[in-house]
Amino acid sequence: MRMSLADTTNNLKERPLPPGRIKIVGALKSLLVEKEFSAITTAEIARSAGVTEALIYKYFKDKRDLLHQVLSEYLEQYRTQMRLDLRGIKGTLNKLRKLIWSHINVYATNRVFAKILLIEVRNYPDYYKSETYSRVKEYSNIVLQVIEEGIRNAEIRADVPARLIRHSILGSIEQVCLSGITFGKEINPDDLTDQICEIIFQGIAVT
Repeated sequence: MRMSLADTTNNLKERPLPPGRIKIVGALKSLLVEKEFSAITTAEIARSAGVTEALIYKYFKDKRDLLHQVLSEYLEQYRTQMRLDLRGIKGTLNKLRKLIWSHINVYATNRVFAKILLIEVRNYPDYYKSETYSRVKEYSNIVLQVIEEGIRNAEIRADVPARLIRHSILGSIEQVCLSGITFGKEINPDDLTDQICEIIFQGIAVT
């Protein structure tokens, strides 16, 4: 029976990754710095990794499965870091500010991750049925939980739907970062966080 992406990721945590797999993943990450995913071939990945093309198919179903595995690993690292970043922060708006800054900062500092998440995987409908997309939703659910906590604590208005607030936050982050990711421009996490928080918090904070 074929294993799910979640099962695969869990198993990868329990034992060291094979050197060949590490080289393949690293090769794709390096190639994505300069090229679009559609322009990269498995033969090119194999050459860059210094492995045979057959080895790619030993660890991955196809090239797109490799892309999803790379994204899944990035998402797991980011989700773990995000939970650590929230520890010790008091106040819902402070937590949201931290989440917004961390989200923008990871796009600013890890352009390959940003490129995969915002550009490469979304053009395929199957992505929205994948285990990888489930990991994306896990992150967005953390944002939703923080918002709902703020509503319960009377820090955020109860008359504005929590899911709409989440969509506004995540949509704003993507819009302010997308051109920078697409065209390789600078992304300033501090300035963009201030601007997003200024606009959104004025509409949702209990005064």
